[in-house]
Amino acid sequence: MPVTAVRAGLRRVPALTATAVLATLYCPAPASPVSYAAPRTHQTSAAGTARAKGAVRIFYTYAPDDEIRFTFDARAAPYSRPQPGLPRGMPTDARGSIDITHRMTHTGRTSRIKGDVDCLITGGRTATFTAVVTEATPDAADWIGKRSGISVLDSGRRGDRLGFSWAVDFETDAQGQAVQANVGTCMAPAPFAPVTDGGLAVHHAELPPPPPPRQAPAPRLADSPRRTAGGT
Repeated sequence: MPVTAVRAGLRRVPALTATAVLATLYCPAPASPVSYAAPRTHQTSAAGTARAKGAVRIFYTYAPDDEIRFTFDARAAPYSRPQPGLPRGMPTDARGSIDITHRMTHTGRTSRIKGDVDCLITGGRTATFTAVVTEATPDAADWIGKRSGISVLDSGRRGDRLGFSWAVDFETDAQGQAVQANVGTCMAPAPFAPVTDGGLAVHHAELPPPPPPRQAPAPRLADSPRRTAGGT
């Protein structure tokens, strides 16, 4: 879906002043000491394969009348994507697919992108995954080959949430202009948008240990010299 639509919505939101931000960051600490509970010991590890799956419509504050839908199925496939510098891959390697549609009410036009999941990490009822775009409608053709990040919160049919990277992943170029930033594997914001239709599910599993190092093949023994008919 067009980045311009996201930016247009963001421009309507007043920016926080530096004074307000600093006041929040440097508010006085409480006079009385704060006691912290001892961390709970993790007793068991979630079994099975990590997975995030769903088909949902979300409410997006900056396009409240648009119909935005996400259909996805991300499944962990640890150490399955070797690459230069990471010959064994990563524990967060994953497989799967995502299909996103954005119907803009004011024009009636629908943008659509599809992608292949390359990373997934879970934590309880939350999951973050990324996908590289493989197909897109003409208005989003420049997304092909780029990675996008998705986050989800599985908290029941009335409380599910979803977030997406392109709403917030901006950086400044050499000219001081805001541009869309590159997204790393498994990188996405908190799930900020409420789900209004459909549902999603997260199955958490702990990150697996690294695979054992690959052993070099045993050297072949030299062939024994053949004896001649004369015994030499």
